[in-house]
Amino acid sequence: MQRRHPLLLLLIFSVFLSFQTSNGHNITRLLAKHPSLSTFNHYLTLTHLAQEINRRTTITVLALDNAAMSSLLNKNPSIYTMKNVLSLHVLLDYFGAKKLHQITNGTALAATMFQATGVAPGVSGFVNITDFKGGKVGFGAEDNGGDLDSFFVKSVEELPYNISVIQISKALPSAIAEAPTPGPSELNITGIMSAHGCKVFAGTLLANPEAMGTYEDNLNGGLTVFCPLDDAFKAFLPKYKNLTASGKESFLEFFGVPVYQSLSMLKSNNGLMNTLATDGASKFDFTVQNDGEQVTLKTKINTVKITGTLLDEQPVAIYTIDKVLMPRELFKAAPTPAPAPAPEEAADAPKASKSKSKSKSKSKSAPTPESDAPADSPDDDPADQTADDNAASSFKGGRFVAVGLSFLLVFLLL
Repeated sequence: MQRRHPLLLLLIFSVFLSFQTSNGHNITRLLAKHPSLSTFNHYLTLTHLAQEINRRTTITVLALDNAAMSSLLNKNPSIYTMKNVLSLHVLLDYFGAKKLHQITNGTALAATMFQATGVAPGVSGFVNITDFKGGKVGFGAEDNGGDLDSFFVKSVEELPYNISVIQISKALPSAIAEAPTPGPSELNITGIMSAHGCKVFAGTLLANPEAMGTYEDNLNGGLTVFCPLDDAFKAFLPKYKNLTASGKESFLEFFGVPVYQSLSMLKSNNGLMNTLATDGASKFDFTVQNDGEQVTLKTKINTVKITGTLLDEQPVAIYTIDKVLMPRELFKAAPTPAPAPAPEEAADAPKASKSKSKSKSKSKSAPTPESDAPADSPDDDPADQTADDNAASSFKGGRFVAVGLSFLLVFLLL
């Protein structure tokens, strides 16, 4: 019986791990234990970077002590510029004190949260880490001319290989990150969309002053936009042009959400989401669902995928989607064909009256007036949605079966 104990412990441990969350750190609590880093901690919260850090795994925070933060604050940066600068101090990889001295070939280029926002051009969102002879480790922004003038001071907190907090001697200078950043109300969101593959949607939005005004009114308070890529929206334009003026306004507003949602927030906040078009009984909502790194948006009509991030700067986020998401308030799902009746049932079925047949033929030949009545949707969208739902159900069921089998094995070994 004693020989079974190691296997039993291994099984119990594996079951325990299956219920753990993907990350378990809280950067604010970790830094709260270190008073010399209190200003840095305060600004991580103020810029909402703390939330982003807590939602990510395999991450390194290059912390600055209060003196280094004072030098940075003496430049009087706006809160948006401060967010860019501090984002450059969050590496999207794990570097503990030991790993810093074991870098392959002595140097590494690490992507940062600033690079992940999509507003850092070229290599300006990367940080160079170099292990010098004598055990000194230097850090420098890649757009800083190769200068590595900030150095490793000490390890603050390490939770391998989840999060590492290390102190560096001073802020990483970067002309791009430190550049004055416009406030949300000054952002040209249609310009950003036009420059990154959503020109048709942006142009259509600009041509509708009512919808554009709704977007602009929400810039300061928080806005998330999902813009369809050009090819998808071009193919959809005939359906859009068939809507009434109010239908067009609601349709365009449907692609905006009146709160800021980073990609990691979308991944963790699955469920129904209201839009700028939501108004009482007119729900105009969709469901956010993720499978690993892939995030989808679903209505009763179709399912689309988020394909990229154009902007992620609190309080505004803009993402590209691969298809045009259609609200059920304006479009109807393709009818599901009824199963063919058995031969004897078909023979007994009552025939439609001539008057009904005539009325149907007339309605088919008559032109459809422009209205808000639901329009037809592509035939394959509902099938795509069903397939996604079935896959999600299978995954959840498989997990429960695996956990159940693990408990069964434990019981048998006892």
